[in-house]
Amino acid sequence: MTEYRIESDSLGEVKVPKEALYGAQTVRAQHNFHITGQTVHPAMIQSLAYVKKASALANYEVGELTEEVAKVIMQAADEIIAGDHLEEFATDAIQGGAGTSINMNMNEVLANRAAQLLDEPLGTYQTVHPNDHVNRAQSTNDVIPTGGKLTILFLSEALIDAMEQLVISLEAKAEEYRDVTKVGRTHLQDAVIITFGQVFQSFATMIRRDIRRIQHALEEMHTINMGATAVGTEINTTPGYKERVAKYLAEYTGFDFETAEDLVDGTKHIDGFVYVSSALKSFAASLSRMCNDMRLMASGPKVGLNEITIPQKQPGSSIMPGKVNPVIFEVTNQACFHVIGNDLTITLASEAGQMELNVFEPVLFYNLFQSIDYLTNACTTLRVNGIEGLTVNEHQASEYVRQSFALATAVSPQLGYSKVSSLTKQAMKENRPFVDVLIDEGIMTEAELKEAFPAYFPTN
Repeated sequence: MTEYRIESDSLGEVKVPKEALYGAQTVRAQHNFHITGQTVHPAMIQSLAYVKKASALANYEVGELTEEVAKVIMQAADEIIAGDHLEEFATDAIQGGAGTSINMNMNEVLANRAAQLLDEPLGTYQTVHPNDHVNRAQSTNDVIPTGGKLTILFLSEALIDAMEQLVISLEAKAEEYRDVTKVGRTHLQDAVIITFGQVFQSFATMIRRDIRRIQHALEEMHTINMGATAVGTEINTTPGYKERVAKYLAEYTGFDFETAEDLVDGTKHIDGFVYVSSALKSFAASLSRMCNDMRLMASGPKVGLNEITIPQKQPGSSIMPGKVNPVIFEVTNQACFHVIGNDLTITLASEAGQMELNVFEPVLFYNLFQSIDYLTNACTTLRVNGIEGLTVNEHQASEYVRQSFALATAVSPQLGYSKVSSLTKQAMKENRPFVDVLIDEGIMTEAELKEAFPAYFPTN
C-alpha cells in the first residue's frame, strides 16, 4: 500500500507518494494531462538538468544563491544528467501551461534530491526550494525553449551520423556498379541509358544536400533566451546572470550558445523550430522518394523490372507462398510519412502563439523530437537491412538496354529526328529492338554502332 506525504501549493494540499522526488505540481499534472501515455523525452530531461546546473552556478556567482545551495543543486542535476532518477519525471509529454509542469517536475526533483543529500525530509524544502532556489531567475518561458534547443542538438548528432553512414553505403554501391548501364526512365517511360553508379551517386548527393540543410537549420538552436524570464524583460534576474548561463551551458554540453539580442522576440517566437522541422521534412521527402525508386527497380521478380535484388527479410504474404516484399523500403516510407505529418503539427503550433508567449511548445517538441528519432532509426534500418545487401541484376539490366529504344536518341543528331522517329515506329510495330532495325536496314553496321556508342552495348 502506497504511503503519502502532504505537500501544499497555491491551490491547496496535495497527496504525494512518500518517497517520490517529485512534488505537488507534478502530481497535479499527472491528474490533469492524459494525452499521449508517454512521458517527456529522456534527452529533454537531461537537457533541462544541464540548464538548471548552469543556472545554479550563474546564480551563485551573481550572489543569488549560497555556495551550499548551488553545489547541492548542481550535484542533483549531475545525477540526472548521468541517467539517474528518470522514473521521477512522470508528466505526459503533451500538456497545457507551456511546459510549466515539465519545468516544475524538474524543479521539485532537484529540490527533493538536494534535501536527501542534506539529510532533510522530502517535501519540506527547508534549504532548497523548487521555485525560490532551483528556479531562481528563471521562468518556464526561457527554461523550456532552451532545454528544447539543447535536446534537438543532442538528438541531431545521431541523425547526422546515421545520414552520413547511409551516404557512405550508397557511394559504395555507386562505386561497385559504376560502369553497369541501365535504361533511364522519364515519365515512367523508357528514356536514355544511365549507369547504376550514377543512380546510386545521385541518391548520395541528395542526402548530402539534406545534411547541409539540417545543419544550417540547427545553427538557430544555438541562440537561447535564458534570462528572459516571463516575457523577455529580464524581470527577477541579476546583471551578469544571463551571460553566465549561456557560458556554462556551453561548457557543460560542448555546444556554442549565445544569448538572444532581443529577448522578447526570443521568448514569444519559435519559428526556429519550424525551420528545423522543415529541413527534416525535406529530408523525409527525399528519403521516401529514393525508396520509391528502389521498390520500382526491385519490382517483380518475374514480371516487374527486376533490375535490383534487395535483401529478403520476411515472407511477403500470408496467402501467396514464396512471395517476398520490400518491407525495409516500405517501413522507411512510412517513417517519412509520419515526419511529414509532424511538420504540419509543428507549423500549426508555431502559428498559434499569441501575444508575448507561445504556449504550444509541448506538442511541438513531442513531434519534433519524434521526427528526429524516426529519421535516425529509418536511416539505420534502411542502410543495414536494405542498402548494404542490395545487388544489381546486371544481365537483366543489359537485356533492357538492348531491347530499348534508348539508342534512338543517341543516333538522332546523325540521322535526323524525323528519320529516327520513323525507324522507332517501325521497330515498335515489328516488336524488334531498335538496334536490329538500324542494322537490318543497312543504316549502320553493328561494328560501327559499337564503336560510336559503346555504352549502348554493355558487356555486363
